[in-house]
Amino acid sequence: MTSISASTSDERIDLAVPSKRWHWKKQLRHTTVLQSFAFDDSRKRLYVVQVMQGGIRLPGESRPYSGTERRQRGDMCLNRLDLSGNRLGHMYLLGHGHGVGMGVERDAAGATWIWTEADGRAAESGAFGRGIARFRFVDRQVRRSSAKSTRYPVPGSTANQPSVDMSRKRVAVRHRIDGTVRYRVFSLAHAVSGNFSKPLHDFAQPAAHPGPDIDFQGFALHGNYLYQLAGEPYGPGNPPSVHGNAYVSCVDIRTGGLVQRTRTEAGYSLDHREPEGLAVRRTGKPRLCMGFASGQPGARRYSIYYKQHA
Repeated sequence: MTSISASTSDERIDLAVPSKRWHWKKQLRHTTVLQSFAFDDSRKRLYVVQVMQGGIRLPGESRPYSGTERRQRGDMCLNRLDLSGNRLGHMYLLGHGHGVGMGVERDAAGATWIWTEADGRAAESGAFGRGIARFRFVDRQVRRSSAKSTRYPVPGSTANQPSVDMSRKRVAVRHRIDGTVRYRVFSLAHAVSGNFSKPLHDFAQPAAHPGPDIDFQGFALHGNYLYQLAGEPYGPGNPPSVHGNAYVSCVDIRTGGLVQRTRTEAGYSLDHREPEGLAVRRTGKPRLCMGFASGQPGARRYSIYYKQHA
């Protein structure tokens, strides 16, 4: 198991450094875009979640559901890959949410646990989790979310999304409450035990990221910093000729203040090019990895670019 020193976890990744391409137009189990991803660094695995495609009928279902119905119900597919992007398995997460954030935990016994949103409230605009879940990956398993199996870090909140930082053993939960998007950071040990009474940090998402008119697309906790991704697919208001409106930003969790924000042109040659998902790979020098979806509807692919600490 790779160890990471405290000094390494404190290093802030400079968002101004050039981005480098890692995975390029890789295929997942389903033909939909990726939503978020996270690493199991010690086992050299990559986990990617995506909304289920239409036309699939799972055991226990009376009929196949369309892609729109899957999104509205919060049904997702979780992929397990190696670090070259080869698919090693998948499972289905029914009723969990939209998949904006996820995390991977390695416990003291060496077991791997997945963290995702859970208890998604079905809606026309899509289901978003009212809480979070922690579970083991089981290839081809169908996991149905329920209030009984869900943890509720912030009672009364919606759109809960987790990110796990194994360098500091912490969990960040992004959520919406009273009309405001906020973050809470918890001790991983407390979160595992279900104790969310003493958050280590609690702060509002900075308004300038880069603004409310550009879609939020992911976040990742690493050390004392939380990184965010925003942007939209190419279209009439966001043409390829200007290389898109994708932004990455950095927030100091100790103050809630915005430390750095920059526009990124990573993957600008991709068609569609929708930013989707953010994660930190912690083997060696930390890498901030940004996901991008490409391809036509029904044939989506994913690419990953990264910014590495000097």
